This record gives sequence, structure tokens and C-alpha cells, in this order.
Amino acid sequence: MMAATVVSRMRMGTRRLPFLWLPLSLVAVAVAAAAAVATEQQVPLVLWSSDRDLWTPVADTHEGHITSDMQLSTYLDPALELGPRNVLLFLQDKLSIEDFTAYGGVFGNKQDSAFSNLENALDLAPSSLVLPAVDWYAISTLTTYLQEKLGASPLHVDLATLKELKLNASLPALLLIRLPYTASSGLMAPREVLTGNDEVIGQVLSTLKSEEVPYTAALTAVRPSRVARDVSMVTEGLGRQLLQTQVAAPMIHPPVSYNDTVPRILFWAQNFSVAYKDEWKDLTSLTFGVENLNLTGSFWNDSFAVLSLTYEPLFGATVTFKFILASRFYPVSARYWFTMERLEIHSNGSVAHFNVSQVTGPSIYSFHCEYVSSLSKKGNLLVTNVPSLWQMTLHDFQIQAFNVTGEQFSYASDCAGFFSPGIWMGLLTTLFMLFIFTYGLHMILSLKTMDRFDDHKGPTITLTQIV
Repeated sequence: MMAATVVSRMRMGTRRLPFLWLPLSLVAVAVAAAAAVATEQQVPLVLWSSDRDLWTPVADTHEGHITSDMQLSTYLDPALELGPRNVLLFLQDKLSIEDFTAYGGVFGNKQDSAFSNLENALDLAPSSLVLPAVDWYAISTLTTYLQEKLGASPLHVDLATLKELKLNASLPALLLIRLPYTASSGLMAPREVLTGNDEVIGQVLSTLKSEEVPYTAALTAVRPSRVARDVSMVTEGLGRQLLQTQVAAPMIHPPVSYNDTVPRILFWAQNFSVAYKDEWKDLTSLTFGVENLNLTGSFWNDSFAVLSLTYEPLFGATVTFKFILASRFYPVSARYWFTMERLEIHSNGSVAHFNVSQVTGPSIYSFHCEYVSSLSKKGNLLVTNVPSLWQMTLHDFQIQAFNVTGEQFSYASDCAGFFSPGIWMGLLTTLFMLFIFTYGLHMILSLKTMDRFDDHKGPTITLTQIV
């Protein structure tokens, strides 16, 4: 079974990956943020090569050990220095060791496995290594590390471009193949996604084998696909409690899809709620997974798109929500970007306009945001110039109106910024302490020695008391 193979091949080492030095005032904050994320995010790493004896066995470590960046470089260095100069990095969006356990086949039944090509590659590879849990920080710097060790920039390829490449065994090459994990969209089951990714791995390896090109391959992910479902289980221990009830997973519904000849616009949200005169209605069950959803008024072309959703009766009238998007070419970035121009609510002959210009991204991507809402406590991305009786909140919002391929979202451009509230507090605290240190140092440097002294040989100073 794949899980047993993964655990049996777990080996560790010691050495640190190279990284860029940050300014002194940002080091404490960056390290703290990275450590906080790394404690919660570990992903598996599978390595195999067409050369022999690249990884020597070492002593087993304790169960649950997490491979750090120092230990990971110990295994990568000999493979990159002594092994083939062609390196394949299969990078999946999400992957966890539990995926191998759940979808790797039961009791070695490879016909039921979602990783048949990967298992076959590991069985036939002269050298292979599986690390079940690698620190998130080490994976985040893996591409940069491989680029520096090989002296070659990463080349993003797919099956079509790979067949056109002419690889040379003496020249280094770093090929990056992205493998999506789209369970968050609710369109495909995890097993189907993992099986499709495994087929891509098999086709890539078959292409290299037909050209007799030596290679070293690695499979890993950006983040884990599974997290702890109950925080109390983590804090109180990993043992299962008696009569413990399992937390119900949130229901995942398919997205709204507007089609003319093929799918053109995709829209999805975990929760879709609107309010009129402070009376809230949940439209989630009336929108997603509904066959007879009224999309009258929707429109699409290469540069302009309108998604129109009509509900009746709603608040005692027919209400239409229109998501209006446009795609334009920007010479500065030399690419097309889309923007949601506005959101319109039509009811009883009146129209409420909301500005949603912050919903933007490259036209080849979709857009995702945790909250798109008119409420200030939810980010206030829906902005109106005049007071409105309408309010709206979209939780886990995602939309794509251009370059849609099938009923599947492209890679998402997220609205979340880099600087979280915790990072801002760390920066402000660091700057405040730096100010105190600078002020104290300035005071010390301003101290001067005495240049006038009392002469003990001269007459003493007499002070006459005045009555």
C-alpha cells in the first residue's frame, strides 16, 4: 500500500537551504510568521531518479518527525550534484499524506489506486525517497533552491510543450509541471483529481523514457489538502474521545455556469445572502445546484460579460442581480486584466449600483475572496455612492468570466493581502523598539565630559547668609 511505502521510506538529513537575508527590522516578524505557518502546514515530498545510489539509508527517526529545510537539502544536494541535470518538479496545489492512505488502493490493490503511475515509477526507479512530512518553509523555497543549484531558470511546461523540447543530458534544465487539486470548487471528487494528476505524471515520464533522457523527479504540494477538523482534538490530544461526534463537513455545491455553446461564466459562493430593509434572505439553495435557475439577460464576448440572476418572488417582487465584468489589455503589464465594473440590483423599476472595482485580476485567472460584502465588518468590497436599502454578503466568493475551460475554475487571484493584522502589529512593535534603541543611543552619544573643575588651591567659595 502506498501509505506503508511512504512511511517505510521516511529518511532525514542535515543542511540548510539558501535564503535571502531580510532587513534587520523585518527578520523577527518574518521568522515568527514563517514558524507559525510551518507548525500547521506540512506536505509530503516524493523523490525518484533514473540514476542509482543517490540516497543512502540513514537511521530511522521518531514517528511524526517533520523534515526541515536543513535536512531536506541533505537529500537534494547529492541528487543535484551527482545525478541527472534534468529535474522535474511536479507541484500540486494541495496534497497530504492522508491522500495516499485514502486513495492509494486497499491492501495493495493497485487497480483501485489513484497513484498507479507514481507507484510504478517508484517501483522501477533505481533511486527513490519518500518524506511524509516536510516543513512548509522548505517547500516554499524549493523552486529557488533548485534554480540556484542547477543554474537554470524554472520552465513552466505542459504535455504539449514537453514534446517539443529537446532536452540534453549535459545541460541543466528545471521543468515545472503544475498539477491542480480542485476539490475546493466542488466540481470533481478528490479521487478523480488525483487520478488525473497521476495520468499527467505517467505521460510526462513516458515522454522522457521514449527520448531516453535521464532525470530526477520530485512530487510535492504548495499546501496540505487536509487540516484538523476539530481544534479541541488537537489541543486535548490526538486520541479519540468516547461518544465524540464528528463535525459535519460543509456542503459543497456546483457553481453557476452560463453557457452559449460552451461554458463562458462561472460563479460560486459558499453562502449568498441579501437583505432589503434589514430583512435578510439566504439565496444559496436557490442559486447553486438549481437546474432551472433564471439566467435571462446574461451575455458574453471576449471583452465584456454579464451574469444575470433573476429570482421571483423575492421580498414580494422580481429581483435581478447583474454581475458586470470587462476585460482590457494593459500595455504596462503586456497582458489582459479583468475587472468587475459594478454589481446591479434591479427591483420594482429601480436599480441599486455597487462598485466592485477591487474584484480584479489577470484574465487567465479566476478571482477568489473570503468575503465580498457591503458590510464594513466583512471588508466592505461592495461600495455604493448613495445610501441603499440593499445589503449583500458573499462568503467564499469566486468568479471567472474569461478564458473558462470547461466547468472548472482557473488558478485564483486572491483578494487577501500579504500583510495580515499580526504582521502589521509585529512591524509596528519592531519599529517602536527600534525608535527607543535609536533614541537611547543618541542620548548616550550626546554625553560630554566635564571641562571645568574647582581649584582646591584657590580661595574657597563663601556664601553669605542673608537674614
